[in-house]
Amino acid sequence: MLNLNSRIITASILIPLVIAALFFLPPNLFGYVIIVICSLAAWEWSQFIGWTAQIKRIICAVLFGICLLGLQLSFQDLSQLTTEPLIIYILSAGLVWWLVAIILVVTFPTSARFWSQSVILKILFGILTILPFYCGMLVLKSVDYHINNFIGAWWILYVMLLVWSADTGAYFFGHLFGKHKLAAKVSPGKTLEGMLGGMLTAGIIAGLFSLSVPVLLIPKNLLFCSVIVVIISVFGDLTESMFKRQSGIKDSSHLIPGHGGVLDRIDSLTAAIPVFAGLTLLFFSS
Repeated sequence: MLNLNSRIITASILIPLVIAALFFLPPNLFGYVIIVICSLAAWEWSQFIGWTAQIKRIICAVLFGICLLGLQLSFQDLSQLTTEPLIIYILSAGLVWWLVAIILVVTFPTSARFWSQSVILKILFGILTILPFYCGMLVLKSVDYHINNFIGAWWILYVMLLVWSADTGAYFFGHLFGKHKLAAKVSPGKTLEGMLGGMLTAGIIAGLFSLSVPVLLIPKNLLFCSVIVVIISVFGDLTESMFKRQSGIKDSSHLIPGHGGVLDRIDSLTAAIPVFAGLTLLFFSS
């Protein structure tokens, strides 16, 4: 009961802050906030690498944050990121990584034989998880910013609602109808029925949202992108679960009362945001 109360209190504080940051922070300040979040995620990811010394983990987070800050300062105009070659390369790498991640999850624990003992691979996996997420958040925030400051914010909120509704739908449908395990050796609670229920719930939310908010500029491909994003968000969650299971960790940290760590809250979004940005901006921008 105490944990539930903590979750509710924390959510009631964080959700308004997230929405305020999305809609009212200019791109540069928004980027700084995402850098802080990504640095904390890097601090948590260092456990998966096998780094337990706190000083080593802090250095990892600080170095990652400095690299992201340098990346952000290298862009001349944060409201025109959709044509930046480096952004395109990073989002493309993110798309490839999440295809690889799906294979790693589906074949776990066999796949762990190839990466569990490799520090370099686990560092690379962390970079490919967090860096495209940062770029995806920044580039979505910048969409048509010169026309309307809120368009990009609506895009990000749309993806968040997709992920949250899919997660909620999967929970209830899984408990009611779940029989076939999705990835039993990674997360025994997730079922195929739950994922389908989550997709149905997300579809309803997506339809209501697109009717209510007149900023979704690619309705022809919106359904396709949304379905892919919902599926990939499930594997974003499963991927973090896979690394936690391999490392013997229950929560990535206890930074967020009642919710675990930063990675525990954004695991689905680390997959959904760069994939949505990659699909909509790289392939369906016309």
